[in-house]
This record gives sequence, C-alpha cells and structure tokens, in this order.
Amino acid sequence: MCVALVSMAFPVWAASDREATINRLDHAGRVMSEIMAAPDSGIPEEVLEHARCVAVVPHLLKGGFVFGAENGRGVATCRTDKGWSAPAFFAITGGSWGLQIGLEGVDLVMIIQNERGMQQLISSGFQLGGDASAAAGPVGRHASANTDWKLNTEILTYSRARGAFAGLTLTGASIRRDDDSMRAIYGRHATTRSVLMGHVATPASADAFLDSIRGAKAQAVAQVDR
Repeated sequence: MCVALVSMAFPVWAASDREATINRLDHAGRVMSEIMAAPDSGIPEEVLEHARCVAVVPHLLKGGFVFGAENGRGVATCRTDKGWSAPAFFAITGGSWGLQIGLEGVDLVMIIQNERGMQQLISSGFQLGGDASAAAGPVGRHASANTDWKLNTEILTYSRARGAFAGLTLTGASIRRDDDSMRAIYGRHATTRSVLMGHVATPASADAFLDSIRGAKAQAVAQVDR
C-alpha cells in the first residue's frame, strides 16, 4: 500500500516542481526586463556586453537578528557559439554577520564575467568570495570610465529591493545545483555543464526568460539614447 501511495503521489510532486520552476523562469525574466527599463539605473551596457553568463534569483530571502542569512533559487544562462544556452537551475544559501534585524525579499542578479567564473558556475557548487571573486557591480548606463570591474572580479552582483537597484556585496554565499528544478525541466540525465555549454535544447518554457536576457543590452542602449 505504501508503495502504491508513493507511486501515485510522485506525478503530483513532479508536476508541482515543474510548475514552480516555470514560474521562477517567468519571474526571473520580468526582473531583468524591469531592471533594464528603469531610467538612469540598471546594469551598464558594457557589463552586459562583457558577460559570459547571467544568473537571476527572483525574491532572494534575506533576514535575521544579528546573524543574517540568504536563501533562494535561481536560473542561469551562458553564452555559447549559438547564442544564450538553455537555463540551468541553482540554489543559493549563505550567511553574514552584523547588526541587522528584519526580513526582506530582494531580487538578485549575478553577471559572470570570465571563463573562470563560468567554470565555477558549471561545476554546480562554489562559494562567492572563496572559490570565485565577487563584488558589487557598477550601476548606471555606462561603466567604461572605471575598468576595475572588468579586470579584477569574476562575478558582479546586484540587488533590487523596494524598487531600488544597486550593486550588492554578497560574500560567503554558497551556490549549488538545484536538483529538483533540473529534474523537473530536463529529466534525470541533464547536467549543469551540458545545459550551460549549449548541448541541451532550450525548452519552450524558457523562451520569455531568454528573450529578456537577449533584450537587456538593447534596453540599456535605448535608455542611453533617451
């Protein structure tokens, strides 16, 4: 009887995971589009042009009393010879120390700038500030005046909370593969590497998210021209 009950419940769980993952994809796409459409702020055109991968965590939960914590699930895509890859899914957890109180949901965007940062993302498990250097990214329509962001940092991090968008210092957070979401979209055999290297076909459910990534640079250019 137990085996029968588990067998009947599994399709329900799988459908629930798939629906939640698709909702996360859609939310991540909206986050990118809204950030890039904001006047006089957003991710600079030069940063987007230099990006090897883009990762978005819609509604990262931050909070604590003295001890702080972050927890969320996100989606990432990397450049390939054929354009942006199908999305891979990851979870982010971490901690911080400081005088803080309260609970806050923020949207997190990470721009992976170079090959080493990309390989860390593909590896399905790394720590910001440890395995990969991370720093608050420049905000605005241009970032060319200061090239430190390009030369010294593998991952640029940004956050949006209460409508405000700014570079975010996020050190010590751990990023790992989101097994449930990967399985819900691709089945059991797709790896993070195969997805982000462009070896896995893009599902239709990811079209809106990838459209927002493709259109981000055009939005940045449009804002500059206004």
